[in-house]
Amino acid sequence: MTPFDYAQRMVGEVREIAGEAHSPFIQWCFECVGYGPETPDEVPWCSAFANRMAWLARAPRSKSAAARSWLNVGKAIDLRGATPGHDVVILKRGTGTQPGPDVIKAPGHVGFFAGYDPQQRTVYVLGGNQSDGVTVQGFREDQVLGVRRLA
Repeated sequence: MTPFDYAQRMVGEVREIAGEAHSPFIQWCFECVGYGPETPDEVPWCSAFANRMAWLARAPRSKSAAARSWLNVGKAIDLRGATPGHDVVILKRGTGTQPGPDVIKAPGHVGFFAGYDPQQRTVYVLGGNQSDGVTVQGFREDQVLGVRRLA
């Protein structure tokens, strides 16, 4: 199975828990990036989720909670050559001017490539910490910092 296959199984199944309780699954993902098991599920967890899915598939992973750390993993590919399976999409996050892909220590988001609509200029990403859960969401193409193939 690919990291995407594992992640797809989590869509609609994994969500943050409001209040004092926390998702044990999200906390398990955090352990994959060196965070302790007590880490609250409100802490940004997109990279922890991607790392855990890659770990399950025995694929290369960043071993970091930083989304942009994935820019240093695998092989860079063009968005138009991406396919669901082993490809991750790294995106800008935040408002205002954002640094380019050469800056790793900056806000970002990461998830698995799920599709691309060139007419709408939208890339679809299957990821964690999207609307507080694991979902597939569309992002503007101009938010993409890079696409990396893990296999």
